[in-house]
Amino acid sequence: MDLKGKKILITGGSLGIGKATAKLLVEKGAQVAITGRTGIRLSEAAKETGAFPIVADVSEEADVKRSFDLFLDEFGKIDVLINNAGIGIRKNVDELKPDHFQKIFDVNVVGASMMAAVAAKHFKQQKSGSLINIGSTAGLKGYPGGSVYVASKFALRGLTECWRAELRPFNVRVMLINPSEVTTAFGNPERKERAEIKNKLRPLEIAHAIVSGLEMDERGFVPELSVWATNPFD
Repeated sequence: MDLKGKKILITGGSLGIGKATAKLLVEKGAQVAITGRTGIRLSEAAKETGAFPIVADVSEEADVKRSFDLFLDEFGKIDVLINNAGIGIRKNVDELKPDHFQKIFDVNVVGASMMAAVAAKHFKQQKSGSLINIGSTAGLKGYPGGSVYVASKFALRGLTECWRAELRPFNVRVMLINPSEVTTAFGNPERKERAEIKNKLRPLEIAHAIVSGLEMDERGFVPELSVWATNPFD
């Protein structure tokens, strides 16, 4: 795909992976919109990246509809959806309560599904499009305290496989990117970005993986890609 002029919508674009991906895509000539729940932070990210800001919460159905309405008013069509918005929580099994799952699944699973549902209608009609879900290596293997987040990413991985089977006959590429630990604001209640660590992944590495997947000629695609730090113990 030649990214120049492509219309791309990224959820969770205020910080971290979403913001880095938006910046790289804009530099490639794409027309990009980013969503986020906090207006001030989103506005700052838009200025840094050159993306079009849409204040929205992917877990709210009305916000999902409004996101696409604003996006299509601005750009006319959609070529790519990147489901990046995600939240997490650490709880051991003996601490688990239903509302822990509800909050995380509303964003990581239901929100991604609502965004994908709208995008898929456009992709099927135009018989083209790319859908990228940002999963996690937590969707490949669990860890202590990870029950809720891991379950949500295993669920997203399963959804990705279903959507790929449904949309491939319409010439739509559905891809899953699984980052391992990335130095972002993820898990920080104050949403403060972590400082760069020389042996840890940065958002830029994941942005590079996303852009590389999109740039492949549209006759092919990478169904799933996991990105790890080369030596996180160095």
